[in-house]
Amino acid sequence: MSTVVTGEAVVLELRPASFAARALGTIIDVTAQLLLLVLLFFLVGNALDGTLDDALTRTLLLVSVVLIFLILPVTVETLSRGKSLGKLIMGLRIVRDDGGAVRFRQAFTRGILAVLEIYMLAGSLAFVTAVFNEKSKRLGDMLAGTYALRERVKAEIPPVVVMPPELAPWAQLADIGRLPDPLSRRVSRFLAQSLRMTPHARASLGESLATEVSAYVSPPPPAGTLPENYLRAVMVQRRERDFARLSAQRERTGTLGSRLHRLPFEDR
Repeated sequence: MSTVVTGEAVVLELRPASFAARALGTIIDVTAQLLLLVLLFFLVGNALDGTLDDALTRTLLLVSVVLIFLILPVTVETLSRGKSLGKLIMGLRIVRDDGGAVRFRQAFTRGILAVLEIYMLAGSLAFVTAVFNEKSKRLGDMLAGTYALRERVKAEIPPVVVMPPELAPWAQLADIGRLPDPLSRRVSRFLAQSLRMTPHARASLGESLATEVSAYVSPPPPAGTLPENYLRAVMVQRRERDFARLSAQRERTGTLGSRLHRLPFEDR
């Protein structure tokens, strides 16, 4: 697993594709390209049967090979931002080492070297370089600064925010107003990603959010409370109060609905 630190100092965990997944995706791509090449030869051969001399036939053959094995893969990978038929089936994508989408330069570098690695040497050079690389990079990836990323990963269940025990008595008595939706989302996102942030960014952002939230909460928390614990206490208490309010509202609505659906002369 590789990590990338964003501009907000959040550490993103990226999962490089395994060697087996990359190999299978490459086999699918090569098979599709060979079938496409055979189909192209068949169609052109039937259309131009006996009308071309040997030199022009060889030229047409060379152009077809370059089109199928170089121009087409580079074009598809550039337009799809790192996809191909094999990668789509295997749930992979080619990305830059910094996690960004590949562009024409990276796709062309990978494509031109794939002619040597995969087609001319029957995949032997790609196998040797990828099997001994922690990100399963082939030579084209090393020179282009790219690697294959797994897109289909099991969704992680976000951690449940719990009430800090020392703030439970204060939270039960605190007057917590309705937080603006943007602020509430920022606090929730911060609490979900705080463990992945650098210590300095975590402390700085936690203090900034706690200052914003304090405008909607009274009285202030006990002295010495950490900003992150303060945010956890506020969010948990809001969640519990909202749940209690919605549960009571649902019960009242159910009771009223049952009364409205009774027969007119049914005993009440």
